[in-house]
Amino acid sequence: MQSVLIAPSTSAASSNFAMQSYPRLARRTMIASGSRPLKVKFILPALKEATDPQWRPIKYSLFPPLGLATLAAYLRPDDQAIIVDEHVQPLTLDDEPDLVIVQVYITNAYRAYKIADHYRSLGAFVCLGGLHVTALPEEAAPHADAIFLGPGEQTFPRFLEDLRTGRPERVYTSTTGRTLERVPPIRRDLIRRTSYLVPNSIVVTRGCPQHCDFCYKDAFFQGGRGFYTQRVDDALAEIARLPGRHLYFLDDHLLGDRRFGEALFEGMKGMKRVFQGAATVDSILRGDLIERAAEAGLRSIFVGFETLTPDNLKRSNKRQNLGRDYKAVTDRLHSLGIMINGSFVFGMDDDGEDVFRRTVDWAMEQGVTTATFHIQTPYPGTKLHAHMVREGRMLTRNWNLYDTRHVVYQPARLKPETLKQGYDWAYREFYRWGSIARASLHHGTLKHQAKHFFYASGWKKFEPVWDILIRARQLNRITPMLEGVLARVTRRKRQQPAQVETQLLPVIQPETTL
Repeated sequence: MQSVLIAPSTSAASSNFAMQSYPRLARRTMIASGSRPLKVKFILPALKEATDPQWRPIKYSLFPPLGLATLAAYLRPDDQAIIVDEHVQPLTLDDEPDLVIVQVYITNAYRAYKIADHYRSLGAFVCLGGLHVTALPEEAAPHADAIFLGPGEQTFPRFLEDLRTGRPERVYTSTTGRTLERVPPIRRDLIRRTSYLVPNSIVVTRGCPQHCDFCYKDAFFQGGRGFYTQRVDDALAEIARLPGRHLYFLDDHLLGDRRFGEALFEGMKGMKRVFQGAATVDSILRGDLIERAAEAGLRSIFVGFETLTPDNLKRSNKRQNLGRDYKAVTDRLHSLGIMINGSFVFGMDDDGEDVFRRTVDWAMEQGVTTATFHIQTPYPGTKLHAHMVREGRMLTRNWNLYDTRHVVYQPARLKPETLKQGYDWAYREFYRWGSIARASLHHGTLKHQAKHFFYASGWKKFEPVWDILIRARQLNRITPMLEGVLARVTRRKRQQPAQVETQLLPVIQPETTL
């Protein structure tokens, strides 16, 4: 999720934090001196996994930190601002900014706290926000002068005004009045475009209309609207600002609002863009919005299949997948020339030792281009985490391990080591040369087969090449090649959803007791 920095807590946690006293450092009070410009440093600390031996540099060189760039847009023209993404550039700690804004995810939390403590010791005013801060505000509180809970478009401008007048609060909580209207243009001038494979990333909505138990979303957007969109004209204007043809929509659910989607894709038709995004199983099968997206340039989509077991869907409250035929989803996307990045989660309560082979085989048989596998991870603040705590199944609170690559809870039907080994095997098996070739043969034309093969192998099989390009800051040279791979293979007239009789996923009707 590229939510804007910041994130809901209990009122008790907010009250406890608010009662803490400010550190006795003179430079903090100097910020309130009135009209002088601020020196502001926005920091995205490196995730813990980015320092591991298995770190894939390209994974962390995909997208710039749009949330921080969005907050930077609220500064005054005479303020001095920089954004440092520690995944793509070194972080220097010998400067003296007035204000430091740190975005905190669960696996960069320890690093974020160290950075925050350092700058506070120098007298800077330090703010923390993000998903992890929202989930555990009392953990983050001792490391900050102010914390932000929930999306920041409404609270950050108010904080800046309070800071300049010498009355900053300790907790800024987003609740009512959430909107993306009148949000200033993102400060893309602060982003080092050559450091990212996809500098043309964009977010035109916030949140998601679904309520999956394993997702941070409900906690992050607690107390207000959980899904809302930009004005279509504003979204189109932001797209028009971006050079080149390729775009990547980082929205959790690009097809989540039909009226918005229809207007957006209609407005994009003449832009000659090729783009990628994410959507749910049900939104792909419903109506003709996916066809409209394809006509506007959609060429690759992230789909949360998550599990092939209906009981797992019910347990995780993933209602949007219940009663849906996954094969119909892949068939429809293939017919439109849209590549599929399928998301799958291992370790749900109904998963046995056969889940790894079943899932990988199904993905290859359906011609899924790329797959993202996860070990189920109960994040603090989610309903899944609360459930696991009640049952005494959590094994560790070492946040560095909460990266969906480690087992941090006791699975119901698997040993932790079996789950980890199965997860590792799934990645190896799906991305073998033979597996990539097998999956590509699912497609009906040689061009589509070649497109699948080169996209999947390019993503996973050329690590040394990616590393060279990253170190030489030449990722932008890959953009024309990416645009070529994403070019449309076939042109078909808009069609109604296919009626598929063969259903590899059992169709389960949602129960009223859920």
